[in-house]
Amino acid sequence: MLKLNNLSPSEGARRNKKRVGRGPGSGRGKTATRGHKGARSRSGFSAKPGFEGGQMPLHRRLPKRGFNNIFRREYVIVSLSDLDRFDAGTTVDRRALLDAGIIRRTDGPVKVLANGEISKAVTVDVDKVSSGARDKITAAGGTVKE
Repeated sequence: MLKLNNLSPSEGARRNKKRVGRGPGSGRGKTATRGHKGARSRSGFSAKPGFEGGQMPLHRRLPKRGFNNIFRREYVIVSLSDLDRFDAGTTVDRRALLDAGIIRRTDGPVKVLANGEISKAVTVDVDKVSSGARDKITAAGGTVKE
């Protein structure tokens, strides 16, 4: 019966490791399959990411467009309809949103947008709230802290 302790690969499925640089009789002596001269023949060679052997690399061949603001703040968007799952009178902050699974721990600052409706009076304490969301929360009897 075939079990884990008596498994073996099929005949011819495994090959011996290629041993290079072991003398001329081995057929892989002298340059040890590295060829003559050049960067790849030297020890310690490592090509930079994107290096194409001296050809102009793809990231330099493609046109660059627009402006990429490195100081941009990416907000995590939370809809009002997401907040409707909380009970009335609760404080909805980052911790509550994490526990409810609406946002993840690694996410950035939180912003509530006026997508959907809210019917319960909750206290919202997040980084930003849109004016439309603020109006809907206060109309439902809730309060907003920023």
